[in-house]
Amino acid sequence: MLTVTIQEAQAQLLDLIHGLHDGDEVVITDNDQPVARLARTESRNEWPCQAGSAKGRIWMSPDFDAPLDDFREYME
Repeated sequence: MLTVTIQEAQAQLLDLIHGLHDGDEVVITDNDQPVARLARTESRNEWPCQAGSAKGRIWMSPDFDAPLDDFREYME
C-alpha cells in the first residue's frame, strides 16, 4: 500500500491512477493523517457477459404470455 500526501497526489494524480493494478491502493494523507483512499475499480471491459450470450440456452413455452385460466373471469 502506497502512502502519499495531498500535495504529492495533486502533482501525480494521473500517474497514480494509471499505475494502479487490481488490489492496489493508495492512501492520501494530510498532516500525517489518512484522509482518502484511491483504489482501482473494475473495468466495464472486464464484464464477463456479452449481449446474446444466453441465446439458445433458454427455452420458453409458446404460450408463456397467454392469460392464465385462474384469471379468465377477470379478462372477460
